[in-house]
Amino acid sequence: MNISVFGLGYVGVVCSACFSRDGHKVIGVDVENTKVDLVNNGKSTIIEEGLEEQIKKSVDKGLLSATRDYKQAVVDTDISFICVGTPSLSNGAINLAYIYEVAKQIAEAIKTKDTYHTVVIRSTVKVGTLQTCKEIIEDISGKKHNQGFGVVSNPEFLREGTAMYDFVNPPYTVIGTNSEESNKVMTSLYANIDAPLYYIKPEEAEMIKYANNNFHAMKIAFANEIGNICKENNVDGHVVMDIVAKDTKLNLSSYYLKPGFAFGGSCLPKDVRGLTQIAKSLDLKTPLLSSLMKSNFYQIDRGLDLIYNTGKKKVGFLGFAFKSGTDDLRESPIVTVIETLIGKGYNLSVYDSNVHLSSLLGKNKEYINSHIPHIYKLLKEDVQDVIDASDVLVIGNNAKEFGKLLPSIPSDKIIIDLVRVDKEKTSKDNYIGICW
Repeated sequence: MNISVFGLGYVGVVCSACFSRDGHKVIGVDVENTKVDLVNNGKSTIIEEGLEEQIKKSVDKGLLSATRDYKQAVVDTDISFICVGTPSLSNGAINLAYIYEVAKQIAEAIKTKDTYHTVVIRSTVKVGTLQTCKEIIEDISGKKHNQGFGVVSNPEFLREGTAMYDFVNPPYTVIGTNSEESNKVMTSLYANIDAPLYYIKPEEAEMIKYANNNFHAMKIAFANEIGNICKENNVDGHVVMDIVAKDTKLNLSSYYLKPGFAFGGSCLPKDVRGLTQIAKSLDLKTPLLSSLMKSNFYQIDRGLDLIYNTGKKKVGFLGFAFKSGTDDLRESPIVTVIETLIGKGYNLSVYDSNVHLSSLLGKNKEYINSHIPHIYKLLKEDVQDVIDASDVLVIGNNAKEFGKLLPSIPSDKIIIDLVRVDKEKTSKDNYIGICW
């Protein structure tokens, strides 16, 4: 393929070298003469192991060149990658000026092109940037998306120092586009990369890189805070975290990475409070660990806001143990929601088959009687009674019966799902998901 790469900084020059290594003909585009001259002379614009050697090979083979003439670069290629910088503004927001400027340049260049052109954003951008670029290109070029051109979000996952390796060994390749033609182009382009391909919505693709990098930052901060506490207790933090990382069933897995409602139960809240208190006793600051309960309380507030915003006062809860398949009500965030609504005068009814059975058998009766007798009075034996009595139904845990029940709930009832009992549903009509 013939590829133009806009921006010969870190991402752009690595992509240029790697695409040309695969036999594609690449034209790098940059506003700086220095970078253009470096590439044309077989030199790299950054320091990265193996990069300059590959640039020289590609230039010598005639597969890589650089220019400031963006119009000719677009005319001579089928795909344009936007790899320009998105630096921070003074308020922390990202500066998308360079992205939009390149979109304008590409739009001017494809005005007279008879062939279909694919525009790919590789830079890290906020949600909605691709849509804005599509509108810019349509407005300036006079062409329609999916007819004369297509736009794609294709975030990169390159680490400094191992970028050449990471390019051909990514964890996955993400393609976010609404263009079938561009989808085919991208699939063909990455056919030789041995990694899963994920085809998702452009907005989801734009969010991936932010989610990844913030997750990495959180892990580093977490490990450091644990390490600091270890140090003050004469414990080797590396030994502790090495063992933590060996648990791929829960710790390094997708198990706890499903967006939804707040955590609860007998362990997590207690142990978060316990560890932060230990840190305080050692005069250590743990900003990340200390924020966990605040974040959890905020998620409870988010759930309450979804209920308040319906304007309805008759609310039914399907499940209020903190986890399905249990009768454990200790620090259940749903209990907090119910108690808050009781205090605000809402007309509530509650159904949870496990809690009902537990109370009958006496397993959880003491806790119910001593801690939440006011909620127990709201408990219904038949789920249909809750549905009939409510204008709003809140799904509080992912018991299988609720997933089966969902399609039969009348459309005049508002459903607020805090756990996503149906993985295919997203917020639409009378169904509201807390994070989807």
